[in-house]
Amino acid sequence: MGMVKFQEHGDSDKEEHVSLSHHNIPKTNNDFNKTRRYVLICAIFASLNSVLLGYDVGAMSGAIIFIQEDLKITEVQEEVLVGILSIISLLGSLAGGKTSDAVGRKWTIAFAAIVFQAGAAIMALAPSFGFLIVGRLLAGIGVGFGVMIAPVYIAEISPTAARGSLTSFPEIFINFGILLGYISNYAFSGLPVHISWRVMLGVGIIPSVLLGFALSMIPESPRWLVMQNRIDEARIVLSKTNEPGVDIEERLMDIKEAAGIANNVNKYESKAIWHDILRPTPSVKRMLIAGCGIQCFQQITGIDATVYYSPTIFKEAGIESNSKLLAATVCVGFTKTLFILVAIFLIDKVGRKPLLYLSTIGMTACLFCLSITLAFLAHGKLGIVLSILAVCANVAFFSVGIGPVCWVLSSEIFPLRLRAQASAIGAVGSRVSSGLITMSFLSVSHAITVAGTFFLFSLISMMSVFFIHKFVPETKGKSLEQIEMDFQGDEQGIRILEMTDTDRLVHK
Repeated sequence: MGMVKFQEHGDSDKEEHVSLSHHNIPKTNNDFNKTRRYVLICAIFASLNSVLLGYDVGAMSGAIIFIQEDLKITEVQEEVLVGILSIISLLGSLAGGKTSDAVGRKWTIAFAAIVFQAGAAIMALAPSFGFLIVGRLLAGIGVGFGVMIAPVYIAEISPTAARGSLTSFPEIFINFGILLGYISNYAFSGLPVHISWRVMLGVGIIPSVLLGFALSMIPESPRWLVMQNRIDEARIVLSKTNEPGVDIEERLMDIKEAAGIANNVNKYESKAIWHDILRPTPSVKRMLIAGCGIQCFQQITGIDATVYYSPTIFKEAGIESNSKLLAATVCVGFTKTLFILVAIFLIDKVGRKPLLYLSTIGMTACLFCLSITLAFLAHGKLGIVLSILAVCANVAFFSVGIGPVCWVLSSEIFPLRLRAQASAIGAVGSRVSSGLITMSFLSVSHAITVAGTFFLFSLISMMSVFFIHKFVPETKGKSLEQIEMDFQGDEQGIRILEMTDTDRLVHK
């Protein structure tokens, strides 16, 4: 197939209809909206796995109250049950990189949904704590696959101008899932204790069923197709996902060079990929520090502890009844979901770093205010109001910046040959950090109080501001291949400076 050219005007009878099920190529400006709609639908469908993680987080925060009452579990068992999903998901994230390189991004998304379905079903029917843990382990593996692959897939199909907004969709759907989990908790809290928590957890199967239908509608990643040397298929997908006027052949050549196809290298060997990651060049090292570091800071500032244990936080503030606790968590869920939508409109306009600065500075202030409120104003009306406001403001700042932006960055900055595996490492860092925080929150809170724990989170959040300033690049408006070239250009610049200094010494 030759170069694809887009006419500004053309006969209507020659225009081709772009649909989700046929590989037609848009040829006129009338196809502009169709192309955007096509990519938008692909991003939405690919993000459905993220609803599973969000729903689990939201539902478990309330279900744990009734599980304690029904199964008589200890506080340590509660910490393990809440945190084990994040820890075990690292297995899914690590396997997800290699799996997505082997079978494709699309079918890795499908596998994640199937595994999560199995885990959710076991949890809903669990007769004991042991069965709950088994279901939790399976769900964690599914979540690990899902959170790693969705941003990679979306980044690889998205046009440059909209990549930031579209790649943040998984974070939107996580927040939407959390909100659904909170609403589910409140809606089913009136059922008998032994039924309520089972319904709360079992409802999480529904999004993964919808995903089965969605997979028949979306294409494979064009960059993965290039890595498999399926060039014609990649060209078709690129023509459907790039706006009219974009030189498809030029974009395809950039991808082929990044994948090594232009140099007659069809596939990268797994050993070579891990060698590049474990013994990185200076440019790859900076990518890993930025991508993995921002993933860890996203979690160690305590966002999952805030979401999972929001009933505990509000109980510490002075709210006593279960229904009021769950109602307060719904407010948190609405706030978190609302402000992620704000990020969607800003991320490709103002850039990644400004949002990260706004987010981390705001979170630092909110976490500090929450710690002061819980320490000195707890169990009073003012303390309750300020605690709810501080938690809502904290999740709002998180959702505007570091929540979605960290996934966008980690899917953008790595070169094509390393993207799946390096993104998997970043996801592992995120999940391990989340697991450590959620599995230790209650114990640490008993040792230094809940107020002291959030003061610690505020200090960590302050550190994240300096990390962003030092290590995180701006990627707005650049293609994935341009971002890679920027990192390599920095490395070449360092080498030139070193050579210049050496020449001066020799000359002297």
